[in-house]
Amino acid sequence: MLTVLLVDIAVEGADWLRPELFLNYHSRKPEKAGMKSAIVGSIIVMGLTGLFSFPIGVGAALYLEEYAEKNRLTRFINININNLAGVPSIVYGILALVVFGRMFGVLSPNSWLVTTFNLPVGNSALGGLDFNLFGLEWLRIKMPFGRSLLSGALTMTLLILPVVIISSREAIRAVPNSIRLAAYGLGATKWQTISRQVLPIAMPGILTGIILALSRAIGEAAPLIIMGAFTYVPFLPESLWDQFTVMPIQIYNWITLPQEEFRLHLAAAGIIVLLAVLLSFNAIAVFLRKKMETKW
Repeated sequence: MLTVLLVDIAVEGADWLRPELFLNYHSRKPEKAGMKSAIVGSIIVMGLTGLFSFPIGVGAALYLEEYAEKNRLTRFINININNLAGVPSIVYGILALVVFGRMFGVLSPNSWLVTTFNLPVGNSALGGLDFNLFGLEWLRIKMPFGRSLLSGALTMTLLILPVVIISSREAIRAVPNSIRLAAYGLGATKWQTISRQVLPIAMPGILTGIILALSRAIGEAAPLIIMGAFTYVPFLPESLWDQFTVMPIQIYNWITLPQEEFRLHLAAAGIIVLLAVLLSFNAIAVFLRKKMETKW
């Protein structure tokens, strides 16, 4: 069935893989419609997601495997991480909307925090703060994050973080204990052993897990729709606070349109592009595993 679907998509969308698909924004005319903003948005969101998930996920895996004591608390954390890996993605979208998009409403004009400390929030329903950290424009901060690129990246980070932690722990656990004992025998400290011996050996497995987790995230539409990603963005984002769209949402938008050119041909072409990016991510994972694999 998968082969039938792939062949059908290739037949319907191959003729529509034209330069306009990559260079134009969405248009009412199918022959001029493209997914430029969706492609760029997906690349930026995935880049930010990797930037956030790598240190948090690997750090959590290192702590749980190398430092944490085996007690009730760590067992409780392990159970929750394993359960979170199976939570439907739309639940993460709802969570991110409340936490990142609206920040529990604590910055709305009538909230207790604003009235108590007399914060200079905006006049919209969500209120919010907008200031430049240290007076620098490139360190501009907006709270809550709203329907921005940053919110989308943090949503995807929540989605893949349990998978990143689990895969990183498995890679760290696979490092032979004799490597650690040899390093201790030569007088290395615990951190020297982890940073110079354990991590380099485990890094191929860690990177493979992260890239495969990103491959899952790049095809997700439900959490970003809940988060507030737009279906039509006729510009490229210039900052973390700009509106954005991604390829799955653009494809979903085309499928819902009544014209056959959008519903069949352009949507199929968009799926081919998404699959090409997905397979590229998987190819990078295989390359990194082979390139960084340690043999002894």
